[in-house]
Amino acid sequence: MSSFSLKCLGLLLLALLAMNCMEVQGQSCRPSGRIRGKNPPPGQCNTGDDSDCCKNGQTYPIYKCSPPVLGHTRAHLTLNSFAKGGDGGGPSECDNHYHSDDTPVVALSMGWFDNMSRCLRNITIYGNGRSAQAMVVDECDSTMGCDEEHDYQPPCDNDIVDASRAVWEALGVPKDNWGWLDITWSDA
Repeated sequence: MSSFSLKCLGLLLLALLAMNCMEVQGQSCRPSGRIRGKNPPPGQCNTGDDSDCCKNGQTYPIYKCSPPVLGHTRAHLTLNSFAKGGDGGGPSECDNHYHSDDTPVVALSMGWFDNMSRCLRNITIYGNGRSAQAMVVDECDSTMGCDEEHDYQPPCDNDIVDASRAVWEALGVPKDNWGWLDITWSDA
């Protein structure tokens, strides 16, 4: 076999190995099941901040994991009110308190929340050409939803940073664009 053929074979094997590694990482956090939605009782689903309510018969994916945390982890920023009576439901899991919409706080998808290991720690969020720090105070439950405890909202996706209004303001996102933003984040 010529030297050129050996190099081509080596490159082909390297490419196949790289594709296999990417496939494994892509499969590292697949849905772990689904739950079936039911309509909330009248007036029981808070639709503030464009929150969705579960729909009868619709199925929603659930996740017990989140993508791996890297230097700048890709995520979706969503809007949430952590205030009493807000669309976040009950008090925050980390400290059993409510938090003002003027305080930069977030809830992370279950895998990133990691059994409260990030509770009351800051993360840095990068989006809209800016960065902002926020304290982790809650979990965005990726395994449960469509019930009173979760304000009759569907389970979170596995890549959510659910942020207060203060975070959106710090990132300089115009109000009419609040609700969904591609971001990256890191531990502060």
